[in-house]
Amino acid sequence: MTRVEFFSQDDRICGFSVSGHSGYAEEGSDIVCAAVSATVTFAEATICDVLGEQTSTEVNQDEARITLKLPTVCENEEAVQAILAGMMVSLMHWRDEYPDYIEVMEV
Repeated sequence: MTRVEFFSQDDRICGFSVSGHSGYAEEGSDIVCAAVSATVTFAEATICDVLGEQTSTEVNQDEARITLKLPTVCENEEAVQAILAGMMVSLMHWRDEYPDYIEVMEV
């Protein structure tokens, strides 16, 4: 199962962690894993590469985990929050469609 955790503090999403493989299908054919990967990649690339925000991002291939943490203040705070909220809504949609393969939590 893929586990998605959104970190929040004072009504602000301040990061996320995504780990595990969904197990929906074999590697290379897993649409749930592909959807999660595309959503995460889009959010990370938009925040870091398009908006230029300096995040703390860690990728652990062995654990199939990516963790992104925002600085206390972002120059483009409103845009970053919109991207992360969109990411959350998208992943919750996938969770609702495939509840045995993806878990989304706010911590």
